[in-house]
Amino acid sequence: MSDILIVDDERDIRELISDILEDEGYTTRLAGNSDDCMGQLNAEPPALMILDIWLKDSRMDGIDILKHVKRDNPDVPVVIISGHGNIEIAVAAIKQGAYDFIEKPFNIDQLLVVIRRAMEASRLRRENNQLKRKDTQSAEMIGASAAYRTLVSQLDKVTKSNGRVMLNGPAGSGKEVAARFIHAHSNRAEGPFVVVSCASIDPDRMEQVLFGRESPERGVEKGLLEEAHGGMIYFDEVADMPLGTQSKILRVLVDQQFLRVGGSDKVRVDLRVVSSTSRNLEAEINGGRFRQELFHRLNVVPITVPSLEERREDIPLLAQHFIEGLNRTQGLPLRALSEEAAALMQTMVWPGNVRQLRNMIERVLILGDGRGEITSAELPKEENKAQGEDRVVLSGSLATLPLREAREAFEREYLLTQINRFGGNISRTAQFVGMERSALHRKLKSLNVVTTSKAGSRVAHVEDEETVEVD
Repeated sequence: MSDILIVDDERDIRELISDILEDEGYTTRLAGNSDDCMGQLNAEPPALMILDIWLKDSRMDGIDILKHVKRDNPDVPVVIISGHGNIEIAVAAIKQGAYDFIEKPFNIDQLLVVIRRAMEASRLRRENNQLKRKDTQSAEMIGASAAYRTLVSQLDKVTKSNGRVMLNGPAGSGKEVAARFIHAHSNRAEGPFVVVSCASIDPDRMEQVLFGRESPERGVEKGLLEEAHGGMIYFDEVADMPLGTQSKILRVLVDQQFLRVGGSDKVRVDLRVVSSTSRNLEAEINGGRFRQELFHRLNVVPITVPSLEERREDIPLLAQHFIEGLNRTQGLPLRALSEEAAALMQTMVWPGNVRQLRNMIERVLILGDGRGEITSAELPKEENKAQGEDRVVLSGSLATLPLREAREAFEREYLLTQINRFGGNISRTAQFVGMERSALHRKLKSLNVVTTSKAGSRVAHVEDEETVEVD
């Protein structure tokens, strides 16, 4: 892209610059006043602007136009020219975001050098943004379990809308991956994806980080809201956002504009908002820690991201995905996961969910010898156990049942896990659990467990009816 917009109230000057640039292979557009300039900007942003500070008989001067360009088209570099130039004007232009300042009468060689540098800087910025977007689009959702399929189905339904989504789920369950999935499959996929980590930002700096700031010493500094213009902003753990900031974000959602800290000009933004939380926001509201109005604005489409415990069938798939990713990005050994290791991982307790699984895989690859399959003996001992001891930790509901009902519930869950691990193969399951095939059939029938074919493999589930024929 080499389209340059030249804005100058002197016809001879703008035509002279245009002739020079066209001889160098650039294409140009010309504007003699602010109205013409803004019309051309709105029709199609140029690759670069050459802008005169003083525009006779115009509603806006060059500084005013510069402010609009940096607000609405921040990637367009602007070179300021003026016959009345002085150091104060140059400093003011640079602080407002101008790439450089040239004084009339200008040296042609100097002008061309500045333009080439500005175009190169613009090209690098675009490439950097494209790389960021490519990273966003490469975020993958991995799984095959019923809980996973339900999640992806819900995410698919919201990708093409502009509605606000609230992702609920425990820490480490993959809420950011789900948000990136929404963005990558939306009509804003070419725009930025900006993450606001509400829990890690100092509350005293939250507004500056979000809204940016203006000061005589440092000029304009953009915040995360401006960086997300045209794309999506993701509020991670939104319950940690300070109350004072919550009210201002609420106003942004209503007006789609805001003031930078220390600024006086309103900044308009076009962005989609996705939020996440691992807390009960209604309890936070009742405790006076979260604004109810903001909750209703953000919680238009609530989607639950399941814990790893709710999708144990996906553990081997996720583990292999992490192995391949760590090999690609960090050069760690590309190893397969043994059947025994996969089985053991499916019985572990995962309070850190998918994040904990990834960390464990990375640790095994770093500490292992790098040869052969990953065995169960290589898995960290502290994660082989439910709570540091060789004992079973009962869930709250199981612990309150009579022994017979608790035993049936455990046997049902255990056999469901094993059958699904072996893809519905009853013979392999029977061999693993140490039962005759016919005895396992009878046990499954008594527990109302049935296997059915789905998506090319067999899965086990609990049948509501009292007696069920099992394959």
